[in-house]
Amino acid sequence: MAVLAIDQGTSGTKAVVVSDDGDVLAIAENTVRPTYLAAGGVEQDPMDLLHSVLDAGRKAVTQAGVPVSAVSLANQGETVLVWDPETGRPLSPAVVWQDRRSETLCRDKAAARSWVEQRTGLILDPYFSAPKMQWLRRNVSREGVVTTTDTWIVRHLTGEFVTDTATASRSLLTGLDTGGWDRELLELFELAEERLPEIVGNDALVGKTDAFGGSAAVGGLIVDQQAALLAERCLDPGTAKCTFGTGVFLLANTGRRPVRSASQLASCVAWNVRGQTSYCVDGQAYTAASAIRWIQDLGLIASARDLDSTAAEDSGGTYFVPALAGLAAPWWRPDATASFTGMTLSTDRAQLVAAVVEGLAAQTAELVSAVEVDLGGPLTRLRVDGGLTQSRRLMQATADLTQIPIDVYSSSHATALGAAACARLAMNPGLSLADAVTDWTPATTYEPRWSPDRAAEFRHHWASAAHATLPQEKR
Repeated sequence: MAVLAIDQGTSGTKAVVVSDDGDVLAIAENTVRPTYLAAGGVEQDPMDLLHSVLDAGRKAVTQAGVPVSAVSLANQGETVLVWDPETGRPLSPAVVWQDRRSETLCRDKAAARSWVEQRTGLILDPYFSAPKMQWLRRNVSREGVVTTTDTWIVRHLTGEFVTDTATASRSLLTGLDTGGWDRELLELFELAEERLPEIVGNDALVGKTDAFGGSAAVGGLIVDQQAALLAERCLDPGTAKCTFGTGVFLLANTGRRPVRSASQLASCVAWNVRGQTSYCVDGQAYTAASAIRWIQDLGLIASARDLDSTAAEDSGGTYFVPALAGLAAPWWRPDATASFTGMTLSTDRAQLVAAVVEGLAAQTAELVSAVEVDLGGPLTRLRVDGGLTQSRRLMQATADLTQIPIDVYSSSHATALGAAACARLAMNPGLSLADAVTDWTPATTYEPRWSPDRAAEFRHHWASAAHATLPQEKR
């Protein structure tokens, strides 16, 4: 049974055909580009997203030369749009998870912040779906339905109106303990009268499609980061992975019991399989590859491939805080701004690039420390994936500053492979979760080279620089 697994992400759509034993038979990728607007707006053309899914999927199936029995979809998680449920026609741009224009709506609900966090496990922040959905209803269109992009794409593939448990848990509209749409939360975000999709498990079959050739079942829907957590076999409590993509996304499995974070992380569903729900805590940084693209646009590097050859071995006392779109976990300060500090007339381009690399690693180390608080103990290893894991300089800096070994996932397709595992579960009810996920060994392991004292001193100075990015009146 071959599976077409589609990873619809912020900067591209990847389609991977995977055999029953986990071998990758074909890969096709299409680039998609967000548009960055004034006042923190980030949008995508929904039809570009849909066309990228259809085109990449068809190319991959053609390359594989075998029929596919199932199609699975991993989605961006918190990107939303308004659309016509009868025709599927978009009625708004897709408002991307990075979009900050609903910040005022969140501030207006400050009195309900603690209640929302206890109810949902999430932070009351524009990063999640509901504030952006409310913003769209107030500012763009009152027609049609407003949902995350997965529901819209699945409607085009199958005609069904669904979302999955993990995606719904990222919305600020479901109870963490119940997993269902919550009436009081819907009222808080002025969405109580909305038509909402059915929430299904991550091993559910939701329909059929002939969009990629012959008829194939559609199932195994999941959020991209949870798909990567699954692919990297973080199946037991205390195991964690970090994806270095457009942003940094660190997830740790917390088992069958939802954990309310004590360190300002999100707590949500990892997956619901065979009627059992597993949970995770989640910390994120908004910029990673997007920060590398920024210094590329500034001319500091020619491309991301030049990161290692350009970065100095030492940043020379220069620190970079990558708050180009604000600071996410554990600060949750969208008003923070990026900074270089500690520069002198002798600071050169190579040191600035090194500072960017070390800044990304330092922010990851802050997430690791926050996760360890919620787990009640230290991480012993961190599994990593994403395009930036190709940078040896960044991975070594991450090992140095976290003081734990970094295991690089053996494939560059973690999200798609996690979605493929969900599709296998959907197609084979007798298959266990562990058997659905392919075993792997690290492509590379990075051991810490810095002493604990050196790492602690660097993190102290970096944290001071991060604190200085917060507007004075709100500290």
